[in-house]
Amino acid sequence: MKTSYKVLFLRTGNSARPIMSETIMNRKGVSTCRAFRVGSHPFGKVRSEALRQIEAAGLHAAGARSKSCDEISVPGAPHLDFAFTVCNNAAREVCPIWPGQPMTTHLGGA
Repeated sequence: MKTSYKVLFLRTGNSARPIMSETIMNRKGVSTCRAFRVGSHPFGKVRSEALRQIEAAGLHAAGARSKSCDEISVPGAPHLDFAFTVCNNAAREVCPIWPGQPMTTHLGGA
């Protein structure tokens, strides 16, 4: 049985929910999960509301930035076990072939 899972959160802009999801997963699932996040059309910056919520929860988001799918679909990228879309727009897009061919699902949201 596998002891560590690599999880991807995908949203079109990658400016709030994926960053919050990645931060929480990396803190709470530290012994079993490693989270990553990307956007299919990243905004280029993180929403200040998301950063405030992360910090209010006692978590750290220093250096957080809006990342593109290109950053996780390159040779040498981590092989993923799970990929979650966290917005309806991203769920309707054709996703790249992720390293590791992860199980994918949609978590809903606008």
